[in-house]
Parts: sequence; structure tokens; C-alpha cells
Amino acid sequence: MAVQQNKKSPSKRGMHRAHDFLTNPATAIEPSTGETHLRHHISPTGFYRGKKVVKTKGE
Repeated sequence: MAVQQNKKSPSKRGMHRAHDFLTNPATAIEPSTGETHLRHHISPTGFYRGKKVVKTKGE
């Protein structure tokens, strides 16, 4: 049976478990177009909070 040679400290044990509680990034739905985008970022078509803020290539 495998036996550890040295005890793992609480700090190292915490680092080992650091990725257990990762969550998905928060997303928002643009009210004017219905697109999903990251919160506090513009949508792919250039809208932010219902207003056109950036010109896109098609315009």
C-alpha cells in the first residue's frame, strides 16, 4: 500500500482543492436583440443595454 513520505500542509491541501468550485461566467441577455453576452460587455452586434454603441462591419 502506498504511504506518503511527508504530510501535506493545509496550505498545499487548499491549493489542491482550488478548482473544485469553479463556476460558469455570468451572462446577460440583450433586451433589444435577445443575444447572450458577458455581463458588462457589448453584444456581438454592438448593443449595450438596449442602445447601439459600436458600429459593426455590415453598416
